[in-house]
Amino acid sequence: MRACVIGGGLVGLATARAIARRHPSWRIRVLEKEGGVGRHQSTHNSGVLHCGLYYRPGSLKARMAVEGIRSMLAFCEAHGVAHERCGKLVVAAGEEEVPRLEELLRRGRANGLGGLRRLDARQMREIEPHVGGVAAAHVPEEGIVDFSGVCGALAGEVAGAGGEIVTSAKVTSIRQRAGEWRVGSSAGEFAADWIVNCAGLHSDRVARLAGEEPATRIVPFRGGYHKLRADRVGLVRHLIYPVPDPAFPFLGVHFTRMIGGGVEAGPSAVLAFAREGYRLWDVNVRDLAEALAFPGLWRFLRRYPSMVREELWQAMSREAFCGRLRRLIPELRPGDLEPGPSGVRAQAMGPDGSLAQDFEIVGRDHALHVLNAPSPAATACLAIGEHVAAAVGP
Repeated sequence: MRACVIGGGLVGLATARAIARRHPSWRIRVLEKEGGVGRHQSTHNSGVLHCGLYYRPGSLKARMAVEGIRSMLAFCEAHGVAHERCGKLVVAAGEEEVPRLEELLRRGRANGLGGLRRLDARQMREIEPHVGGVAAAHVPEEGIVDFSGVCGALAGEVAGAGGEIVTSAKVTSIRQRAGEWRVGSSAGEFAADWIVNCAGLHSDRVARLAGEEPATRIVPFRGGYHKLRADRVGLVRHLIYPVPDPAFPFLGVHFTRMIGGGVEAGPSAVLAFAREGYRLWDVNVRDLAEALAFPGLWRFLRRYPSMVREELWQAMSREAFCGRLRRLIPELRPGDLEPGPSGVRAQAMGPDGSLAQDFEIVGRDHALHVLNAPSPAATACLAIGEHVAAAVGP
């Protein structure tokens, strides 16, 4: 049997590895459109290992995050990939946020997280002396990792199991004929008995090439970061996050210690004009035209008009961005921030303008499509890979 995995990011590589482990006699091939693996979401992210605090108990995200972080820590230990369980504070900036903090703790415990504690202001500042707020959740299982190193180790395992990773292989056509799939790409055409779509930012397009008509559409959100100046990194010792705002569809800006040193602050969440638009004004005509033609985007804009305006302004203004961060570190000043990296989140959006809240995996007729796998998919990639691989085969 032959399996073709489309997409050489963390989820695609982990899926190829899992299929190879379940079916050692199969021929496994990964097609990646870039010149190397993990060039987009897999390495353009915060480098945080999420353990499942935020996600609805019973959801795929909750289960995969809890399983995934433990599998990821073991994988990193086995392969010598740099990582650290440094822990995280989730901070209630004011009393009005405390009930939402309590709900997070309830969810985390329901999801099986260990060591969760509710901290008062004094206890918070024993861990993070410069933090503001009135209460916090301490999440000791969370950490940081070198996801680029994880990609390299996964690619090595796929190759070691006899799999093939074909780079510079942008998929351009998929058709089924005489009981097999034929996948056309810029590196040639490949035959497979099973196809698995892990194309991330382009997963909906790949699904349509294979004859699926997903209701959701990938809408890219650019996340821009700032870095703390070298002489100000002492303001943050671990990971510091806000209590999520239910009126805002993302987690909000936060502080992240990086595995290679330094501290990043962010990200913003700005609608991007390109699926791989890492600069604020990057434009891809096809991506923009498809987004503007999608009714769900206009309904999203009507639902969150103030958020869209504020995110764009804060992405353009360091002073405005700093204002949000000061809810967590009150002594932070705009001059403490320097320009940082950026990433693009592949977020599935429904026709009604809602954002898909859980991982979405659909399949039929020897084809599986991972249609929505934003954060915590990097942390959970090994668990996602095992979940997908369990559905592949006779």
